[in-house]
Amino acid sequence: MKIGVVVHGPEIVDSGYALRILEFMEDYGEVKARLGGTMGRTAVIDSNLEGRIDISQKLLPSQSIDLLSQDGQDIIVLINYGKSSVTGQAFGYKVYSHCLPHIPLIQIERPGEEDGSVVAWRADLQELATEMARKLGLKTVSAQKIRDSIEKSDPCWKESQRICRNIAGVSPDENIFVNGIVVGRSTSHDVALVAENGVITQLIGGELKEHGVEKLGKVDLERAIIKTGLLRKSRVKPRILPSEKNGSKLMVSYLSHAAEDIYRLRNADVVVTVGDDTTLVAADILYRFNVPIIGITDGDLDKVVEEGFKADGSMVVELESGWDDIIGEKIFLELFKGSETIEIVNMENFKNKILQIIKKINPHYQVRYT
Repeated sequence: MKIGVVVHGPEIVDSGYALRILEFMEDYGEVKARLGGTMGRTAVIDSNLEGRIDISQKLLPSQSIDLLSQDGQDIIVLINYGKSSVTGQAFGYKVYSHCLPHIPLIQIERPGEEDGSVVAWRADLQELATEMARKLGLKTVSAQKIRDSIEKSDPCWKESQRICRNIAGVSPDENIFVNGIVVGRSTSHDVALVAENGVITQLIGGELKEHGVEKLGKVDLERAIIKTGLLRKSRVKPRILPSEKNGSKLMVSYLSHAAEDIYRLRNADVVVTVGDDTTLVAADILYRFNVPIIGITDGDLDKVVEEGFKADGSMVVELESGWDDIIGEKIFLELFKGSETIEIVNMENFKNKILQIIKKINPHYQVRYT
């Protein structure tokens, strides 16, 4: 049997279960694995599993599933380690609804936990799912039961241009991410997002972050990637990978959006990042490629990872609230001339040019890290 495995999220990798399940599935046939989503990529690198799990493309979980199915795999196994069985099973439901019709999908959720489960999202796979659950020491959960539970408890509706999307399994005081940007914080267990004409206007059961909504812009709320809590909780020592930098030139890139593919900047000599969350996430990822960042922030930080890292040579400038985007745009226009990547001669001179721009516009700043 040809088996495709889609690995989603850092927790399933950090826990060691991604490798265990890959080895377990080899008892059933030839296994081909790829990542689904983006936040698991650093975990795959840190665990030295990029030879086993394909991380070469930035794909949604449903896209990875479709790709493996089209590649001729007999079954696809989605492995995930959600915050709870509720969030994990709701995630599987959402992913399967976005896949091509009749994909032969089995989900293994939260292996090793008391509420860990195996779900056959296609009815004819129930016998195989039951056998896998028995061998893994997990329980089986009916896909129909999950569908009924979600559809019954979902308070959301769609009428005209107004869309409401329920978020399952949220705890109070958690970040709410939409496509990688924090748009608010929960204040209860019952949370939903409301969008009108593509713009998020309300966070039911939470406090909306207007600045995050502005950064996000228009969004297809029904298809958006929504996460809650921390993007990565495990404290795993980062693994430093070699880069392919050209020693004769210094390449500087500009990044203003944490949801962009940060990994494409792995061969830059330095990356200018705008915004607190963008700076934190980019610095942590680029640390693995020994790429320093120059962060333009305003202290409006949402804790998105348990512990972040910065490469040597990094500098973080903290401005007064609301000034990071203004300064970032000025740097982009004056130094980058509207280009994403530029060449420079001297790094310290470049840092000084940034500080000079900041001083002219708003002299109230602090260099927090250098």
